Amino acid sequence: MLKRIIVGGSIVAAGWATYAGVRRWRATWGVVPDEADRRLPGDDLVPSARSSDTRGITIDAPPELVWPWLVQMGYRRGGWYSIDQLDMRGASANRIVDDWQTLALGDVMPTHPGGGFAVKALEPNHALVLYADTASMQPRDEVTEEVPAGLAVSGAFMSATPGEFAASWAFVLVPMGARQTRLIERVRYWGADGNAMSNVALSLFGFGVFVMMQRQMIGIRTRAEHLASELRPAPAAPSVAPARNGQATVVPETVLATAAPS
Repeated sequence: MLKRIIVGGSIVAAGWATYAGVRRWRATWGVVPDEADRRLPGDDLVPSARSSDTRGITIDAPPELVWPWLVQMGYRRGGWYSIDQLDMRGASANRIVDDWQTLALGDVMPTHPGGGFAVKALEPNHALVLYADTASMQPRDEVTEEVPAGLAVSGAFMSATPGEFAASWAFVLVPMGARQTRLIERVRYWGADGNAMSNVALSLFGFGVFVMMQRQMIGIRTRAEHLASELRPAPAAPSVAPARNGQATVVPETVLATAAPS
């Protein structure tokens, strides 16, 4: 009996430690108090949000090399650079595609066949704000495309959200010097008040948003930094002095400049 108590207590303690660790991870990753309290474009779209999640990441690339990755997001476009099995058919893009670089206010950034986020704010190299509600997430009757398994799961979750809902999703680029950008994402969500089940759904929604945002921000950073490294000028090749005793000598540019005749 004592052995069972010890084993059971160990399992409970391990489970609690894991749960507490996950909660700390979610509460701290990518969170900067100044950013969380800052007013961002799109906040007015969901004025009475029941939850608001703000996270940021620093990218070693200027805003103009981050922005194209945001513009081409969407189902059957560039993807979401997150967990592709849940929100994309195939893998998210690893390159900038010209055909996906045209985006305007009022356009729909698709999340599934027939629906998605409406573009509510668009400031090139600075801010992109998306908006969705209950109606926009319902596939239209005329859509006949087979929905991939992962999207079916995501769609089932969204359709299971109790009552009406509205959500805004803001992407804001803040330059940091000449070669860095702070990408700030904010998701604001409102759902109709309901029973205890709606509160559970809200909690699950919040954790799901965190996981997707965290993976997405890292995915965008990886792609933008890779692009920046490709476009960065290569360092100048060292000059080679005339051979002495059959061996060439590498001479630093500063030495050559000093030795040059005036």
